[in-house]
Amino acid sequence: MIPESYTSREQVSIQPEIETERLLLRPFTLADAPVVQRMASSVEIARTTRLIPHPYEDGMAEDWISSHSSDFASQRAMHYAIVVKDGNVLCGAITVTLHLEHKRGELGYWIGEEHWKRGYATEATESIIDFCFAHLNLNKVFAQYMTHNRASERVLEKSGMKYEGTLRQHYVKWGQYVDMGAFGLLAEEWRQSKAHGEQP
Repeated sequence: MIPESYTSREQVSIQPEIETERLLLRPFTLADAPVVQRMASSVEIARTTRLIPHPYEDGMAEDWISSHSSDFASQRAMHYAIVVKDGNVLCGAITVTLHLEHKRGELGYWIGEEHWKRGYATEATESIIDFCFAHLNLNKVFAQYMTHNRASERVLEKSGMKYEGTLRQHYVKWGQYVDMGAFGLLAEEWRQSKAHGEQP
């Protein structure tokens, strides 16, 4: 059951699943670790994400997945496996990091290389945005991306988020300063778009 609101301090024991036309967003299990390690080991995945290291060593996937239940129980974050329903194929991950004192959530996602250019990231991002506003009672959803990652920029645009600016040399990746673009969407913008039956 999806909670009516996630802004209280009540503990929700089961992280709800989210379903789209093609995808199921569900909690990770340790059985997913080998696939996560294989996909996350790609240098291209590491190059365009802030937190995925390279090389992606044995045990890292298990450690990451094991942290999810405490993140959810403490209302710090919700981590989802992106699964293609046709074939039950794990293709990536999407996380919303919660800042409940400010009623905002930060999105982060990645898709395995073999699943690129199929619209899965956009479909998952749109569903998480809807979930954040409809069920978590957030006021803002935002995301940052490395500006050399044009594919991620397009995902955020297609998901209806608004460009808010570029944070210059904001992050260090592999010893190099990286510019970070920022997109965001407010609850009032989301409600207006839904009322008109269109993308925010």
